[in-house]
Amino acid sequence: MRRLWLTFAQTVTVCIALLFTLKTLKPEWLATWPSAWPTFATRSVQPVTVIEAPTTTETLRPGSYANAAQKALPAVVHVYTSQAIKVPRHPLQDDPLFRHFFGDRLGNGTERGTERRSGLGSGVVVSAEGYILTNFHVINGADEIEVASNDGQKYKAMVVGSDPESDLAVLRLPVNHKLPAITFGNSDSLRVGDIVLAIGNPFGVGQTVTSGIVSALGRSHLGINTFENFIQTDAAINPGNSGGALIDTNGNLIGINTAIYSQSGGSMGIGFAIPVSLAKTIMEEIIKNGSVTRGWIGVEVQEITPELAESFKLPTTDGAIIAGVVRNAPAEKAGIQPGDVLLDIAGKPVKDAQSMLGLIAKLEPGKVSRLKLMRAGKTFYADVNISKRPTPKVEE
Repeated sequence: MRRLWLTFAQTVTVCIALLFTLKTLKPEWLATWPSAWPTFATRSVQPVTVIEAPTTTETLRPGSYANAAQKALPAVVHVYTSQAIKVPRHPLQDDPLFRHFFGDRLGNGTERGTERRSGLGSGVVVSAEGYILTNFHVINGADEIEVASNDGQKYKAMVVGSDPESDLAVLRLPVNHKLPAITFGNSDSLRVGDIVLAIGNPFGVGQTVTSGIVSALGRSHLGINTFENFIQTDAAINPGNSGGALIDTNGNLIGINTAIYSQSGGSMGIGFAIPVSLAKTIMEEIIKNGSVTRGWIGVEVQEITPELAESFKLPTTDGAIIAGVVRNAPAEKAGIQPGDVLLDIAGKPVKDAQSMLGLIAKLEPGKVSRLKLMRAGKTFYADVNISKRPTPKVEE
């Protein structure tokens, strides 16, 4: 009996050793064995099912503004300008020895030479007829203008008209252009904190989209333009963005990017855009008349400080003080004098000097408007025959 037990134990030991060897060295030999056989070196692993996000472009991540950007991008163009400028002739042109070696390569010594200066900016296609809104300073002085879309198409553009005092200009594409027009939004409904996107061609690197919020509204007294009513945003705006689009999260145009506050030339998180409500009005007048006509009465004004209000015995700082009157201008003919305080224009109250300028500009030249003023503590009215605002001189 003992011998039988030893034989059985040795047989089992050999079988286990053989099975272990086969499982380790030749597992494929055991693939056809019943699944009930025990395993020694491995364990079964169940497959993992991974759910992947669909790759369709219709699905957007939360907080994505891709739809807004894709809607507006085709209507934003790069504006390349070129201008011939005169340069002083070389100081050695009159030297006989110099001319002996170099001849007339630098000119004949009597005329100034010319060279071409280039510039870049952005613009927005605003109508199916090919009109483009941009900044005046982008195209100022240019004798050649080319616009390029984000897909590489290039067109020669012509200037329809401009308005230096609001820093806006209107260009027009050839009749056979293929660029879509942007959709206009409502800049009057903007609130501080609304998300906005700025689209343009910063530093000439190509079309770029940046995001931010509306950080202030109605910014003025910045000394950028004569007529100011800016949207302030912290969306990054850099050189080359001028004339580009400021859009809302639906891809609608709400402003024309115009200027930045910067001490280094780069974005500091304070950018300014002209509201589309103002830009649209100026654009329509430029397309209709080639320029913008504004009212003018010929006065210089200054803000009313608390000290001046106390000196003039005024209850508030609302209004504007007449600091000067142009000789033979409508204001002088109406009897307005320096030191008068302008309180009301055609029934609309004057809040400050900037608002006074805007109210006068909206008056129609050739018509008479009534102004309410104060002199020596007494109010009086003056009927002024509104004249056309003179065209400003622009340095190229």
